[in-house]
Amino acid sequence: MIDLYFWPTPNGWKASIALEEMELPYTTHLINIGKGDQFDPEFLKIAPNNRMPAIVDPDGPDGEPISVFESGAILMYLARKTGRFYGETERDRIAVEEWLMWQMGGVGPMAGQAHHFLKYAPQLDPPQDLPYAKDRYRTEVGRLYGVLDRRLAENEYVAGDFYSIADMSIWGWASLWEGQQQVLEDKPHFTRWLETVSARPGVQAGRALHAELRGDHRDKQSQSNLFKR
Repeated sequence: MIDLYFWPTPNGWKASIALEEMELPYTTHLINIGKGDQFDPEFLKIAPNNRMPAIVDPDGPDGEPISVFESGAILMYLARKTGRFYGETERDRIAVEEWLMWQMGGVGPMAGQAHHFLKYAPQLDPPQDLPYAKDRYRTEVGRLYGVLDRRLAENEYVAGDFYSIADMSIWGWASLWEGQQQVLEDKPHFTRWLETVSARPGVQAGRALHAELRGDHRDKQSQSNLFKR
């Protein structure tokens, strides 16, 4: 059993979806980010950046246990471990890594900031309703989704004609396009890809993991743990 340290967010979904898609048995340990579980000293031994997800694999390299933090690193580790969803050739793997890094350096941070300034910042005490920040991150997310749409005009999936960990990494954030105040009418290939990936049983199972715990984090304690520490 792999130990999954998790909360139902787009980054958490990357790990839960990968474990489901790769058919790896796992035990879930909830890290309630609104309550500050990510700062627990025991968790910091596994994830020193106080962010989830993280995993502990008792059957790591050479049969020894290993912990892995950072969602992208988790995806790459699990794909290498199972030999799945990483492509068949070196060119495939390069493409997977390009688009995985694109998500980690672009879509994740920019969409996260869009969510923050569009949804959470106006609810802070005092309110931080900042038109410049809203426009900045809304526009940048739209640009990135345009890049993705053009890529998907020529490829079934983001890395080519095969489903990969790159798709898993992008889907969670992209599936929340409405909260990022995006539109799909001008992104037909992006829309087609969203629907295709959303229909996968592994994606549905990973997304459903403790879905009932997703909240809006509007209470002061949650906002302090999420935004001020």
